[in-house]
Amino acid sequence: MDFSTKWTNLPKGPSLKNLTERGFGIPKETQHAAVQDLTRAHIESFDQAVTEGLSRVVQGIPPFEFKFRNDRISLAFVEATIHSPLAAKGSICRDLRVFPAECRGRRCSYKGKLVADISWSVNDIPKGIIKQSLGQVPIMVKSKLCNLHGLSPKELVEHHEEAEEMGGYFIVNGIEKVIRMLIMPRRNYPIAMSRPKWKSRGQGYTQYGISMRCVKQEHTAINMNLHYLDNGTVMLNFIYQKELFFLPLGFALKALVDFTDFQIYQELIKGREDDSFFKSCVSEMLRIVMEEGCTTRSKVLNYLGERFRVKMNLPEWYTNEQCANFLLDECICIHLKSDMEKFYLLCLMTRKLFTFAKQECMEENPDSLMCQEVLTPGQLYLMFLKERLTAWLVSVKIAVDKRGSRLSGAVTAENMVKMFNLGTDLTKPFEYLLATGNLSSKTGLGMLQNTGLCVVADKLNFIRYLSHFRCVHRGAAFAKMRTTSVRKLLPESWGFLCPVHTPDGEPCGLMNHMTASCEIVGPALPTTTLPALLCSLGVTPVDGSPGQAFSDCYHVVLDGAMVGWVEAELAPILVDSLRRFKLVPRPVPVHYTLSHGAARPQPGSGQAGADRAATNDFCHSGRDHTPGAFPSHPRNMYQCQMGKQTMGFPLHSYRDRSDNKLYRLQTPQSPLVRPYMYDHYNMDNYPIGTNAIVAVISYTGYDMEDAMIVNKSSWERGFAHGCIYKTELVDLADKMKGEDNMVFGTKPGDPKVNDRLDADGLPPIGSVLHYGDPFYSYINLNTGQSYVTFYKSQESCVVDNIKICSNDTGSGRFKRICITMRVPRNPTIGDKFASRHGQKGILSRLWPAEDMPFTESGMCPDILFNPHGFPSRMTIGMLIESMAGKSGALHGLSHDATPFTFSEESSALEYFGDLLRAAGYNHYGTERLYSGLSGVELEADIFIGVVYYQRLRHMVSDKFQVRTTGARDKVTNQPVGGRNIQGGIRFGEMERDALLAHGSSFLLHDRLFNCSDRSVAQVCIDCGSLLSPLLEKPPPSWSAMRHRKTVCTLCGKSDSIDTVSVPYVFRYFVAELAAMNIKVKLEVK
Repeated sequence: MDFSTKWTNLPKGPSLKNLTERGFGIPKETQHAAVQDLTRAHIESFDQAVTEGLSRVVQGIPPFEFKFRNDRISLAFVEATIHSPLAAKGSICRDLRVFPAECRGRRCSYKGKLVADISWSVNDIPKGIIKQSLGQVPIMVKSKLCNLHGLSPKELVEHHEEAEEMGGYFIVNGIEKVIRMLIMPRRNYPIAMSRPKWKSRGQGYTQYGISMRCVKQEHTAINMNLHYLDNGTVMLNFIYQKELFFLPLGFALKALVDFTDFQIYQELIKGREDDSFFKSCVSEMLRIVMEEGCTTRSKVLNYLGERFRVKMNLPEWYTNEQCANFLLDECICIHLKSDMEKFYLLCLMTRKLFTFAKQECMEENPDSLMCQEVLTPGQLYLMFLKERLTAWLVSVKIAVDKRGSRLSGAVTAENMVKMFNLGTDLTKPFEYLLATGNLSSKTGLGMLQNTGLCVVADKLNFIRYLSHFRCVHRGAAFAKMRTTSVRKLLPESWGFLCPVHTPDGEPCGLMNHMTASCEIVGPALPTTTLPALLCSLGVTPVDGSPGQAFSDCYHVVLDGAMVGWVEAELAPILVDSLRRFKLVPRPVPVHYTLSHGAARPQPGSGQAGADRAATNDFCHSGRDHTPGAFPSHPRNMYQCQMGKQTMGFPLHSYRDRSDNKLYRLQTPQSPLVRPYMYDHYNMDNYPIGTNAIVAVISYTGYDMEDAMIVNKSSWERGFAHGCIYKTELVDLADKMKGEDNMVFGTKPGDPKVNDRLDADGLPPIGSVLHYGDPFYSYINLNTGQSYVTFYKSQESCVVDNIKICSNDTGSGRFKRICITMRVPRNPTIGDKFASRHGQKGILSRLWPAEDMPFTESGMCPDILFNPHGFPSRMTIGMLIESMAGKSGALHGLSHDATPFTFSEESSALEYFGDLLRAAGYNHYGTERLYSGLSGVELEADIFIGVVYYQRLRHMVSDKFQVRTTGARDKVTNQPVGGRNIQGGIRFGEMERDALLAHGSSFLLHDRLFNCSDRSVAQVCIDCGSLLSPLLEKPPPSWSAMRHRKTVCTLCGKSDSIDTVSVPYVFRYFVAELAAMNIKVKLEVK
């Protein structure tokens, strides 16, 4: 969708077009562009990763060399391609293509084959290219490689998908997983930072530093810091394979270029020629290198290679210089190709560091959007792919070392193919990354976290599903930080991040959501022609001399590479020219920021929405898509969370899904009051609530403290009725390991089945299952013996559908099924409801309609809401919505609830009040009500109107816990905890204190002793031992019926034994202490 037209053809306001337009519900010719746009960042980044990104990765992996039988073997990737998901060769199928719906239904992964061309050479003589399959990698749904790409809504429905399927996720073991978008430091940009903890890095370190995240074109990243030491020298610090290394700056500069010390000195002091302190510091840094005897570049390289080669896994025939060059390529300013560019950049960073340390420039804020970019799913995918491909080469070497001795003759292509097949394929690591969200990586990929990278895109309702794709996370590392500065809402994020939609609690302020108008720029645009353009606009090249002194010039940096210098007077003209060049129909993602006296054109790949001021002549409200009516402060944040916990109508293809749990509202409605963005995104396709008639009245006392009374007749008519779909996958291959002859089926006339199962051993569709009913049955084909499994849940359910699955090759027997059950969940006392204003409440009573208050026209409200919920919470939006909903219902309208549409001059109260008065109602939304008990008119006017209510997924049926007796812990004999295993509820220390304070000690004794682990034990009164009394050993002549005495083995007497009641855990404790040679004596009185 073109950015320039994207926000111009918005609906003017909400409408009831779905009721009036013809053809509602018939699939359109094309998908709805606005909805497809929401996940575009994910899909674009993946498409880029598997096309252009993949070829870059292949070029970026250095050849891998190792020795085998005195031959030097070198392996290198030439090309790699990822195929669309297809069935395996030799499979029995009509269509070779695999579609996402099948993977969800069969609980398998949606993946395509990765094939690489590997060139191999022996002793530097090329021997040819081998095509090798490296396993299967996950494919993102709706990407270019997906089989759904480019299908129309009608075709999507034929393939059992939603008509508006958006894609942007992966399917792993049947579960939809989204790679989280993470906020990373802006790439290739030196940020001046002050970190007090840097002082602890070593002697002389200060809190000042320049940090830079260097990123290559294929997104490989490394973090690099320059530290300022209090003796005026600079330390370069980088991370290689998760280890921290420090290198004095002088060594890095001398290793990069073949300059004399004087030339390096001149380059470093540019712009600070009059600063004698800086000059002496530069001389000191170069003197340190001289003292180590490193006078020339080759000596420095030799010196570095000698010290670093232990950490680099390089072949032993590499010279020290080659090792040092490898170090410079892999760890220092990796985004730059030539050593000369790296040298100039390090000089620039050093100058900036000294300026910062001397407090001549401000510290930059790494929490500001200017210093951030987004790590898109495609980038993470690509970084991980590169690492796994490199690891594959290493695994081939290990295989050669292990099994190479068995190979006969010379190294031939056949032998190489055998060795390649022994390499670890990429299927498992990728599935592990997506299934768990944990990153197992040697290098750490330059990231601060290695867990929580993926989340399940649960389809609880459409809004929750959507929020996974619009969410940007600051990173798990920041959640543990004590500082709150990371979580602050900065003014510069206006229009990019929603100020309201962030969770409360631990992730508050770290997990943000992008606004509707914020875009992520996927493709990195080529910038090769820009240096020439800049030079033609008056920039002096980096090795030239500008017309004025360096101190009167700004330096120009492009893509993290120093381009040159521009005079202070020319700079404004240069920036204006660049801004004019930028005025194209779509904003080019280039940030021009004048900071620290540096004009830096910075193309951002993955930057959040570019500098849009030049192209867009409108300002879009900075809220995201979470539809709430009339915004009102913190309750807005509550609604953003509760909107995502609502039972709604998340999808249309219930029959084809086998999610673990799906919620469904039976009678959803379209809200009468809603923002126009609700219509823009066609949210009516997936409604999440019901319009209810709400009277604000304190009635009966059953509505205290956020409880609410629901009209029983409304409930009987179907108000907020819903159900849960639960799916169970039964795989006999897993259940009976090693038994190949188990299939589903029943034995004719089996009394356990009792004619409740069909001949195939499965329950009939539509049958009702109660606790203890036969659930499914399977037979051993060899012995003919049948096994019946019974339905274990206490809740009755209806069998909704059964899918018979097979294995990946299509050759499986009748062994694997998915049973989907429908559990009806109509509202009961204790279920949670909420309006769209953070006003959550519990259903406390289903009140008979004949006892409900009624209006003059005879109408009974659906819900009675307590007026005490308004004053302290100040949710005026709900009062206005009530009036608006009432007037909308009377006039057949749907009202616009977009924020800031009304003002002091034209207030909402007047507008909706006039509409109500026109329909013959009170201007302020109140009516006279009559008591349902006595029929007498109530004295006060009661505020009554229509409010959209949501039913939340928190239901009493899922939460109540009850136990009489049951399972006990094997070791302590105390009742186990946990609702799923019928456990008890912990009676803890605070509960104990409460009973003590009440003086009810017998009740306390009952809870903590009788109902827990009371046991009767024998104790010897003389020696006080619990362990020594034992039953005497009977001689063989005694009968089993004869009475045996308990004898204390220490005292040898039986008359000193007494029985006491003690907690079993105490006996266990005494035994544990005895094992540690500690004796416990009891004094029995």
